[in-house]
Amino acid sequence: MKLRFDPKDLEELTRNVKQIQNDVLEEILKANANTEYLGRFLHGSIDKELFKKNVPVVSYDDVKPYLDRVANGEPSDIISGEAITTFIRSTGTSGGKQKIYPANNKYIEDLAFIFALRSFIVSKHIDYDVEQGKKLAFHFTIPHYNTPSGLPVVPALTCLLMSDYFKMRPTNFHTSPDEVTLCQIYKENMYCHLLCGLARRDEVVSIICSFACALVGAIIFFEKNWRELCGNIRSGNVSEWITDLACRDSVSIILGGPNPELADLIEHECSHNSWEGIITRIWPKAKFIQTVLTGSMAQYVPILEFYSNNLPLISPSYMSSEALFGVNTNPLCKPQDVSYTFLPNLSYFEFLSVDEGRNEEIFDLVDVKLGCFYEPLVTTYSGLHRYKMGDVLQVTGFYNSAPQFKFVRRKNMVISVQLEATTEEDILKAATQATLVLESSNLMLMGFTCWSDLSTLPGHYVMYWELKSKYINGLVELDNKVLVECCCVVEESLNILYRMYRCKSRSIGALEIKVVQQGTFGSLMDFFISRGASINQYKTPLCINSSKALEVLENKVFARFFSDKYPSCDS
Repeated sequence: MKLRFDPKDLEELTRNVKQIQNDVLEEILKANANTEYLGRFLHGSIDKELFKKNVPVVSYDDVKPYLDRVANGEPSDIISGEAITTFIRSTGTSGGKQKIYPANNKYIEDLAFIFALRSFIVSKHIDYDVEQGKKLAFHFTIPHYNTPSGLPVVPALTCLLMSDYFKMRPTNFHTSPDEVTLCQIYKENMYCHLLCGLARRDEVVSIICSFACALVGAIIFFEKNWRELCGNIRSGNVSEWITDLACRDSVSIILGGPNPELADLIEHECSHNSWEGIITRIWPKAKFIQTVLTGSMAQYVPILEFYSNNLPLISPSYMSSEALFGVNTNPLCKPQDVSYTFLPNLSYFEFLSVDEGRNEEIFDLVDVKLGCFYEPLVTTYSGLHRYKMGDVLQVTGFYNSAPQFKFVRRKNMVISVQLEATTEEDILKAATQATLVLESSNLMLMGFTCWSDLSTLPGHYVMYWELKSKYINGLVELDNKVLVECCCVVEESLNILYRMYRCKSRSIGALEIKVVQQGTFGSLMDFFISRGASINQYKTPLCINSSKALEVLENKVFARFFSDKYPSCDS
């Protein structure tokens, strides 16, 4: 597998979508038609129409028994004709529970392919010399475990970082040596990434992190630890609490001895009354930030704009533990306009229509219609067949003949009190409107989530907000009038069914905002990580469905506000 990308590949892939998809399905069926799973439906046939007629659309519970059998030592050909070499572990923050998915060498090759492709695309849109500069990449690995059969269970990015594709790449364009990236102690890893990024500040041309919430977490970590980091740079020594010896030694080489001038410069910038634009003040050659900003990550766009002095924010690709899908071929578009071009060589893609009033028809990749909404189904090289992803996507355009999709929401992530269904997208839009009210108070919304509290009569929506002053050491002064108005704006921004239940039948109670202590959403992330989630894949859930996670939030509440008027019932 090549690590550099030939620009002709993208054009060829997106011009020959139908043929490539047919070839992909044929390859998959040749390898898998005689497995125990597919054999029941195809009896060895590789006919596409028989596949569509006989093979059922499935969810995780349908395939879990087969995956468990492989994990416990039975051969891969129960479900996959190619040997399963790894299980990819999902985070569990979106759907509520962790899952494991089969992967083979093709999955790792495709990951490397996606990373090379998106770097090529960005280089065509932003004038920077990546081979001369460095990426400050917040990549993390976590300890993995093995199934009873000895197969490793790892998050997707950890799988790539531990592979030969990463270890044997010709050049390291990251500020951090590999020993830091491969350090499995999260706090030490984060600290050393920052220390290397500061020591090489004049070389940094981009800042990269898998998801926006983790990047915001890195900024907050920097804010708490900059004095110690400056002390390390001033003395040329790494803090004693860094226990990973390979990490310590490699970072010491990067420091290269005492540098009091650099320490003074960083100390000066970090001592300002506000950290607005801190990223460009510390890393003046940075041209862009690359991190996923779609879905629930959209809430972090205003925070990153504040800290980065409005550097371009690039949401690079659409990937999951189950399968890989595509890339953003227009990286400089606004975060709210991001769409992903599906690449036909990665898996066989089908799409289940989810438009209201339409039957649940299934369409091939080349047959989806502009403006319509679909749930993707994937058939992969590693043993998933017509697997429902649970995402809702909208077709926004085409790159040559390859459809482009906007991520809309997770299909099953809704909150409800009556018969209304309020989605993540609804909550995000409403909260975005409410944050406009906050602007007069010099407060930033650093994180939020919600749930429907049915213990009250009537039940009502509860939002947890973590607020932070725009000024260093600034107090979070809560203005009752402002926060109550935020509650009202959220309600006014929700869908018509919610507002009708709220103001006509009054069977939904007043919306409540609970303000939590600073650092609460970091504690929420720590909670999910303690249960096996990967920092690389962690996504703050916009709708909480875990009672244990809810306890983390409830223990940090210090103020409560309710809407004081009914929303309008106009459509």
